[in-house]
Amino acid sequence: MKEILTVCGYRCDLCPAYKENIKNDQDKIRVSENWERLFGFRIQPDEVECVGCPNKGKLADANCPVRPCANEKGYDSCSRCDSYICDKLKTRTEFIAEYTHDLDNISREDYDKYIKAFENKPRLLELRKGNGR
Repeated sequence: MKEILTVCGYRCDLCPAYKENIKNDQDKIRVSENWERLFGFRIQPDEVECVGCPNKGKLADANCPVRPCANEKGYDSCSRCDSYICDKLKTRTEFIAEYTHDLDNISREDYDKYIKAFENKPRLLELRKGNGR
């Protein structure tokens, strides 16, 4: 599958809630249970599905503060913004750091399936370099 980035640098194509990664109801149940186990929040299995931020339709985080801001400014990536890294974006870049400070307690499988998609800070920095910043 082609790499699909959100404006905040998350990888839709790696996200377990991305519609292309959900094959059946069991997948939704696993995502719901593992997000609760790893991140401490629960999304009901029937709510686990996302078309990806670049697309129109059902989003896993409909209340994201970053997406509307980038859209309003006309950016396809926060890496292009003069206000990089703003407080809105920090809600997305700092989120995963809470859960990755002790990777020794996270299996490689859990990391690949539930965490890797959300490690956006290095992606954004790389994009920012490419923007000539």
